[in-house]
Amino acid sequence: MDVQIPVEEEIIDLAEFLKTFGDPTRLRILFLLRNGELGVQAIGDALGLHQTTVSHQLKLLRHLRLLRYRKEGRGVFYALNDSHIEQILEIGMQHIQEQI
Repeated sequence: MDVQIPVEEEIIDLAEFLKTFGDPTRLRILFLLRNGELGVQAIGDALGLHQTTVSHQLKLLRHLRLLRYRKEGRGVFYALNDSHIEQILEIGMQHIQEQI
């Protein structure tokens, strides 16, 4: 059997990427953004989180390229970066629901 394992750098990047999905707050933000673009205040209000908590998590999600953002005046609006993120969330939920 010829199994190809990615190079070490790719393994490390993938581990960091998947680790992001291990935080409930980040997952709530990602699921919320499946419905479309939102600002920091709207995300905090919807999830009952302080703006500093939301901003910290958004910075991390943006750094890992899970989110994109745009500035409008003084506001910043966030959205899922691409359809892959939504697919990962959907596949994860399908897996969890199959286990129930």
